[in-house]
Amino acid sequence: MDFITIQHASKRFSGVQALKDVSFSVKKGEVHGLIGENGSGKSTLIKILAGVLPADEGTITIEGKKITSYGPLTGIRYGISVIYQDISLFPNLTVKENILLGRVLEQNRKVFSKKEFSDRVTRILEDLGVVIHQEELVGELPIAQQQLVAIARALNNESKLLILDEPTTALTRQEINQLFRLVNNLKDKGISVIFISHKLDEIIELCDTVTILRDGEVVASRSMADLTIDEIENLMVGKSMIHERNVVEKLRDETVLEVKNLTKRNNFADISFSLDRGEILGVIGLLGSGRTELASALFGISPADSGDIIVDGEKAHIRDVSDAVDHGIAYVPEDRLTQGLVMNKSIKLNIGIVTLDNATNKLGLVDTDKIDSLSDDWIAGMRIKTDTKDKVARMLSGGNQQKIVLSKWLALGPKVLILDGPTVGIDIGAKAGIYTTINEMAKDRGMGVILISDEIREITSHCHRVIIMRNGRFGKELKGDEITDAAIQQELDEQKRVIAQNLS
Repeated sequence: MDFITIQHASKRFSGVQALKDVSFSVKKGEVHGLIGENGSGKSTLIKILAGVLPADEGTITIEGKKITSYGPLTGIRYGISVIYQDISLFPNLTVKENILLGRVLEQNRKVFSKKEFSDRVTRILEDLGVVIHQEELVGELPIAQQQLVAIARALNNESKLLILDEPTTALTRQEINQLFRLVNNLKDKGISVIFISHKLDEIIELCDTVTILRDGEVVASRSMADLTIDEIENLMVGKSMIHERNVVEKLRDETVLEVKNLTKRNNFADISFSLDRGEILGVIGLLGSGRTELASALFGISPADSGDIIVDGEKAHIRDVSDAVDHGIAYVPEDRLTQGLVMNKSIKLNIGIVTLDNATNKLGLVDTDKIDSLSDDWIAGMRIKTDTKDKVARMLSGGNQQKIVLSKWLALGPKVLILDGPTVGIDIGAKAGIYTTINEMAKDRGMGVILISDEIREITSHCHRVIIMRNGRFGKELKGDEITDAAIQQELDEQKRVIAQNLS
């Protein structure tokens, strides 16, 4: 039986058609994927389902009842809860207070006993299989646990439909697994879930059904069993996405980076490798393998304890980030929101921030014309979608934010570019643009690239060589035709098997 059905919904903003004749249904106890590129209409549709935005046209039916007047209270009354990316909890309140707050206000009671509070929260958390101390301040919890608190709050409000908006963006694989177990638990209880994600492997793993939006229209709403990942991608972008190896030819066999016996206690040990000009070296491994820690050491965020880093034949003493930049090393971190961007500052400032020295005159004054020109060039070159370079970074999509981070470092003309999860949380169209830029920089500028990623297909499609990390050390190396999805997956599966064996 359908829990909610939306029919022929349309929405316009200042002449722009955000949604056009959208129709789909979500069954009771179903995990329903909602996917589409940035700008496809997902956010608008979520807000209509939650009652935050009214549709210009269309109808909503909940449990067989057509709703004639639909607003925020309507959604709450019928058990619809949305957990947005920013989670929207009160950081200065405890877990218990956050879970119960909405229910207390709704019941309008003046007196509750502490035991009544605690017992209810205990039941909810136990029912979800979640272990979190009730008296902890939510602001002191990691993102993954904050999400669990938000889900607990939704269930306390007797939610029948839970909408999760990009819930895994900031989570580790272990935390994602915990979230998926929880979602399946909700499904078993008859609660419906709409799961929104850019990660198609997660959609395939978790969802029973998927609705695909493109340019504000539903192009498919089908059972996951009837779709392959390639078909989903093609429907999202409106064209065939070919995933064969697309490795650019190396500029020449000339070493730009050499690392010898690099070691950092409790992170990685005895790491040695070389990187040629124009080469894209893939690094992949399980969580905790030391990939990100290695990148942090090469960029001076958390310097190595011992070992040598040689750039262009010159030994580089990298004690901090400025040392790395001086030697021509740039780093695009996985967490662009906290490490890559100043979110409340303009595109212009974010692009120009690391090149300020080059735009400063003898009096110490910044030549704003140079910064303007630089930002204009990179906005155009990277196809960053914005109406002004003065727009703050937080107002942009994930794909455009990542293009800003790339622009910032590429503007320096680095010799070595380290990319850690460069397409995390980014839609397919934006991914293609970023891959094109990376390949062009390697081929045309001779930049050496280290590509760290969890996505096997990303690694196999773009890298000349692949090194698989294991327990803080470099393990198997693959070259040329050896680089296949199956070869990498086999190695990672073997690592998982060994870990499971050691834990048993």
